[in-house]
Amino acid sequence: MLITFSSRTLRSSIFARLLFTYVIVIAPILALGGYLYQWSYTNASEELSRTSITRLSHYLQDLNRELSWMELQQFDILEDPDLNKLTVTWERMDPVDRRASLNDLLQRLTSVKNTSAYIKDISVHIPYVNKTVSAVHAVDELDQERFGWFRSQPGRNESRLIWWRDSLHLSALKQRGKKGEEPLFAVQIELDMEKLRESLLQIRMNPESGSFLVSDGARFTVTSGQEAAPVVQSYLREARAASSDTFYVHSEGKNYHFDRVYSDALGLSAAAYLPEEAVRRPLSRFYTWAWLFVFTSLVAVAIYSFSTYRYVHKPLLILVKSFKRMEEGELDMQIEHEPKDEFGYLYHRFNQMLLKLQALIDQDYKQKLMMQKAELKQLQSQINPHFLYNSFFILHSLSRSGDIERIEQFTHMLGEYFRFITRNGEDHVSLSEEIRHSRMYTDIQQFRFSRRIRVQFDELPEAMEQIRVPRLILQPIIENAYEHGLEEMDEEGFLRVCFETHGNEARIIVEDNGDGITPAEIEALKQRLVHTAESEMTGMINIHRRIHLTYGEGSGLFLSQNGLKGLRVEIRIMHGEEGPYVPAADCG
Repeated sequence: MLITFSSRTLRSSIFARLLFTYVIVIAPILALGGYLYQWSYTNASEELSRTSITRLSHYLQDLNRELSWMELQQFDILEDPDLNKLTVTWERMDPVDRRASLNDLLQRLTSVKNTSAYIKDISVHIPYVNKTVSAVHAVDELDQERFGWFRSQPGRNESRLIWWRDSLHLSALKQRGKKGEEPLFAVQIELDMEKLRESLLQIRMNPESGSFLVSDGARFTVTSGQEAAPVVQSYLREARAASSDTFYVHSEGKNYHFDRVYSDALGLSAAAYLPEEAVRRPLSRFYTWAWLFVFTSLVAVAIYSFSTYRYVHKPLLILVKSFKRMEEGELDMQIEHEPKDEFGYLYHRFNQMLLKLQALIDQDYKQKLMMQKAELKQLQSQINPHFLYNSFFILHSLSRSGDIERIEQFTHMLGEYFRFITRNGEDHVSLSEEIRHSRMYTDIQQFRFSRRIRVQFDELPEAMEQIRVPRLILQPIIENAYEHGLEEMDEEGFLRVCFETHGNEARIIVEDNGDGITPAEIEALKQRLVHTAESEMTGMINIHRRIHLTYGEGSGLFLSQNGLKGLRVEIRIMHGEEGPYVPAADCG
């Protein structure tokens, strides 16, 4: 079903209006469904963010408490009198006291390590005794590399997280009294990265989510080991530009929902992410029902459109087209409608109207045709007495001259002339017959006016010969030219009859140079051709009506003043048969 609408149709078509009304009704429902889905998604996303941020906040608080406790232990060890004594009096101690002091220190470090699951190792580096005491590795030679690294860190008199060799450390230095001198010893705590990763795994909301820690300036990142590296890298690139702690990051063709919490105390951000599809998954059933609702609505629109088109628009369109065909004059038609509904009644009444209208038109046409025939009969019966007695005078003159040959010619032409005008068998003849009769009339007149009037009668083009025309449409016009334009001229009278055809239009042009008519009189004649009452009848009006009745709009007589200052009469016939353009020579 192909339906096209122009802008005018959309404004005036009942079908378009009904469809538009239905769309107006259903559009808010669809919009409400879309709004509900978006509202549900937004609420789910916000609830997810609240839960995630709460978990991250608690995690950072717990981590901060753990690190604060570790820092407290560090500073407690820094101020341990036995350790300070060991450092200062090492040279004066005997081997037994040295071993006992180191063992006491080792036991204390082991005790501190065992109190927190996040401590992987705790060490004390004592450069003056060239020893490193570790809860894991016991007493060993001083680890120069490790001690040198932590000693070189800026702000080494402050306890803070240090990233070294893929692990996190807390370091505290025991300074001497003077600035710039070698520290007495350093207390280093190495955090257990596996435990940190396990703790990060525990704050995940589902297996698809991930979490990680990021330091200020992104100097180091601690992940749970499950995160895809590109996702973390995308976060690091876009996190600074994010204006909120909840945002989306695009990575490897997917969108990820991120939540982050920053801890000033730790100088760390904890971030958690979840694929957007996982955020939407709880709404999948609602999403499915929403799309089902949209699909059902579209199907309903299609069914409604089809039903409206089939049961309203199509029957109405047929009725409108039938009215247009009727306006164009096509009355021989019937329209059918199967269902016995309102359109069935309208179709039946339309068909009845056509039948009545056709009957009335036929009746009117027949009445007009009978009137035209009666007028033609009357014209035929009115043989011009002026022409008749002039013909007898010509015949008398020829008899006196004894020109038997011309008498025979003249009487033969008179006989043919009167036979044509009194013949009642046919109302229409071929144009060639009509022209032959008119030419014969002109030849008869030339017996009388040959010295005063010159006649140019062109040959009829072959394309016009078989056109059927009403009888006596040309000869009365030529007769009118003689009587009202040329008869009173003493010399140099001129009559021209020529022909033109172009497509389905044929023209017969009669013009003279008589001075017996003015432009005002020509205009009055033109008005009489158009506006004269049916009851009034003259020769030219009769000819115009018969041609117009036979050939329709565009056909009839058209009057004007020619370049010879006389009357120009065009007989235009729209005969409906296409033909080549054939202009007559010198017929302007």
